[in-house]
Amino acid sequence: MKPSRELFELVKSLTKSEKRFFKLSSSLQSGDKNYLKIFDAIDKQTEYDEESIKEQYEGETFVKHFPSEKNHLYKLILKSLRAYHSDNTVSSVLKQEIKNIEILYKKALFKECNKFLARAKKTAIAHEKFYYWFELLNWEKLLLEEAYEAGEFTRDIDELIQEEQEVIEKLRNLAAYHVLYSKINFVFRSGGFVRSDEDRAVVEEISNHPLIKGKNTALSHRAATICYYIQGFCAMANRDTQRSYEKFNRVREILDQNPLVKKDVARRYVRTLNQILLNLIDLRKMDEARKLIQTMRALPVNAAFASTDIQVLIFRATYQAELKWYQQKGDFEGALPLIDEILKGFADFDDKISKEQQIVFNYSIAYTYFGAGEYSKALYWNNKVLNDNEPNLRQDIYSYARLFNLAIHYELGNQDLMEYIIKSTARYLNRRQRDYQIEVLILGYMKKIARSHFEKDIKPLFEKFYLDLKENINLKTDRVLLEYFDYFAWAKGKIEGISFAESVRVRHEKGLLTE
Repeated sequence: MKPSRELFELVKSLTKSEKRFFKLSSSLQSGDKNYLKIFDAIDKQTEYDEESIKEQYEGETFVKHFPSEKNHLYKLILKSLRAYHSDNTVSSVLKQEIKNIEILYKKALFKECNKFLARAKKTAIAHEKFYYWFELLNWEKLLLEEAYEAGEFTRDIDELIQEEQEVIEKLRNLAAYHVLYSKINFVFRSGGFVRSDEDRAVVEEISNHPLIKGKNTALSHRAATICYYIQGFCAMANRDTQRSYEKFNRVREILDQNPLVKKDVARRYVRTLNQILLNLIDLRKMDEARKLIQTMRALPVNAAFASTDIQVLIFRATYQAELKWYQQKGDFEGALPLIDEILKGFADFDDKISKEQQIVFNYSIAYTYFGAGEYSKALYWNNKVLNDNEPNLRQDIYSYARLFNLAIHYELGNQDLMEYIIKSTARYLNRRQRDYQIEVLILGYMKKIARSHFEKDIKPLFEKFYLDLKENINLKTDRVLLEYFDYFAWAKGKIEGISFAESVRVRHEKGLLTE
């Protein structure tokens, strides 16, 4: 059995200061510290090699029970990290405060207990941490009982119960919004942009939910941000870019006006900026988009946005958007230097880039190389999408990659190979029930293009392809297809004898979609 990598990955995720803190806290412990030998050995490795560590310490007793030593070290590192980051989040601070309240209460130090409770409750209210607020109210009721027994009647129990009911309602309200968000997020994570009747029905149902459609239904700033975020998502699903832009901007405004909540939901804030950024590019507000990319990349100077997960999120959001920025302008050559920066980011963040994001990056890199006329490299990166398919993840991109694959092979002069690929692509689309009219049309013309061996036939064929696309495409449901590969620009380029990049550039400057 292959040795587990969990400990190796945890050690490699530590910052210099976290390692220093772990070593310092370990130095204060007595007894044997074999776990430090394992820690140092792993820290020096670039790839995990358990056998080399065992050989290095061959003959020492702890090697005989290495799995338990690894488990012990893993727990010690986590304990050290809990101590190191104990004051880094409001949740960890409130957990400590509640533990302090519990200790003081058991020691019958009720006066001191009340002081801690008042301070913690003020923090929970300011940060809208309803779960901790609810737990603190339970302690407040216990302390109120002690006060009654001491003859102190400074507060009415009914008032406290009313406050408790209001907090419970806010908790339920927030939970309901989280459920709605999870539903629409699942639609996007599995199939991408909505095109099927089934997915449209889910979006329609969520759009018309009383908590989303109604006014003043959110009972907190946290809930309001999710409400507007879902509205933005629904608008995006329906290809209403302007409305999507307005809703995501509203999320940004609420969080900017409530910095304590913003700090606690840093990921949501970055995701919101990412959606605004994509909206700006779709709305062709390219200068604003460029400024927002710079704003997002500067966020990690703030401690709330300095964690590894946020840095990964900012990396993938800004680089995917920047590639799209160049692609939509038709400046594929300008996008090429970004690829080296992206690959460096892959190396720096290692396996912290999710599978979905790897698929998105691979496709976008393939598209960039295609636009730059480097078709062999485009084929290489598109094959990475096709050969690494997840059965339930972003099937939209996988389908578009199969169609895009045909255009790449055409540019490489592989018409004979296209015949085979067309058959397998048709089988795939039928099997996945993605045989939408526009895909069928494209596939049909790809078959004709593959069989055209005379130069005189090519231009008329692309002219007919262009006109059929224009006549049959539904911009509400099919527009996303053009975002993954601009078939209009490709066909127009063949008709006018200009490069794909030049054709995209002309269409962008004229603000065209189908004309």
